[in-house]
Amino acid sequence: MKYRLDHDSIGEVKVPNEAYWGAQTQRAAENFQISSLKLQPAFIRAQVILKRACAKANVDLKQLDSKIGKAIVAACDEILNGKLLDQFIVDLYQAGAGTSQNMNANEVIANRAIEILGGKRGDNSIHPNDHVNRGQSTNDTIPTAIHIAALEEITNKLIPAIKELHKALKAKAREFDSIVKSGRTHLQDAVPMRLGQEFGAYARMIELGIERIEQSAEGLRELALGGNAVGTGINTPKGYKELAIKYINEVTQLDFRPAKDLFEAIQNRDAVVHVSGALRTLATSLTKIADDFRLLVSGPKTGFDELKLPVMQPGSSIMPGKVNPVMAEMMNMICISVMACDYAVSRAGQSGQLELNVMMPVMAYYLLHEIEILTTGATTFTEKCVQGIEANEEICQKYAESTPQVVTALTLFIGYEKAAEVLKEALANNMTIREMVLMRKLLSEEKLDEALDLRKLT
Repeated sequence: MKYRLDHDSIGEVKVPNEAYWGAQTQRAAENFQISSLKLQPAFIRAQVILKRACAKANVDLKQLDSKIGKAIVAACDEILNGKLLDQFIVDLYQAGAGTSQNMNANEVIANRAIEILGGKRGDNSIHPNDHVNRGQSTNDTIPTAIHIAALEEITNKLIPAIKELHKALKAKAREFDSIVKSGRTHLQDAVPMRLGQEFGAYARMIELGIERIEQSAEGLRELALGGNAVGTGINTPKGYKELAIKYINEVTQLDFRPAKDLFEAIQNRDAVVHVSGALRTLATSLTKIADDFRLLVSGPKTGFDELKLPVMQPGSSIMPGKVNPVMAEMMNMICISVMACDYAVSRAGQSGQLELNVMMPVMAYYLLHEIEILTTGATTFTEKCVQGIEANEEICQKYAESTPQVVTALTLFIGYEKAAEVLKEALANNMTIREMVLMRKLLSEEKLDEALDLRKLT
């Protein structure tokens, strides 16, 4: 491999000739050989949207030569169209706050802009700090990039995917509305209900989850950009942050705005923690739904067997013909991972000290990972599980008719204690509640038919 000599404020560094990154990125690549994890393309996109917007604002305010500014914008446009993404090489576990990540973006954009103007990579005719990073600090650009990336992914990917899941659950609620089954509390037989009501509850859980995410995501619209190092806005001209955010909004169409308090916006990542908490709550709901599916499909001979899930693949390498609820199992694993990511985000969010939270790369990665797996997981769960669910109506009806807790409907006629006696005797003699009431002549057959109308009880 051939190298060029690049330099930063510490000294010279050997950088591969073909690399668009520079000295600071190279140092980070050598210093932080920790994992195979890198910040996601969604984050890189957000960084580049931000750098592009800042260059345009700096040109407008006469802070940057227009020729240089246009070259920076052109380089950013190429990256936004998918080029040079392999040049963002810094490990997730890197220098605090994301300084290395910020410089990786600055150096790649600078060197590509140099080429666009006919220069040679590394000649610093467009400088990563003086030009690409002008009016910026890691401390305001990294939190801004987190907010841009997260809100774009939530708005354009996660919410549409979750809405499709909600739609599918509502459709099943309508489809199953006529099917009466036994309810269960404490995993014990309870009063009858309709399978459609059960699925309607699932749909409402998801609907509320969407509302919580959308409400929490509002906090991401406030951007720290313009606060610079600690919130004072040092080295930024009047109107800079407003112009830059205007250009961010032109690309994203997401109505970002300057933070009301730039010191708070740099010190604290509470908005990120809040969004992650809403995602954790959605994962809690999805866990409950997936767990219920696994219970209701259990069997087919020794379990509940009330639902039939789409058959996706063989379930055992040793037991022939076995089929497992694989999509529900997948969803459970996703939800466990989301909850683990949320712990990392919330714990990192607690780690801000004085004027800065230096744990931002970890917060960015795990928040975006939560969003990604919930998006793809919800889509897969909807298409390969929920839409194809069928009800075992015969089994549901059988359980509804045999649940001893239909005796609850008789308490209005014979009282709680007498109803409890009936239940005990029915269970002891392997009889239905109806049979026991008639045998003891507690109600007329006509009154009993009225009291034990299963559909009416639901």
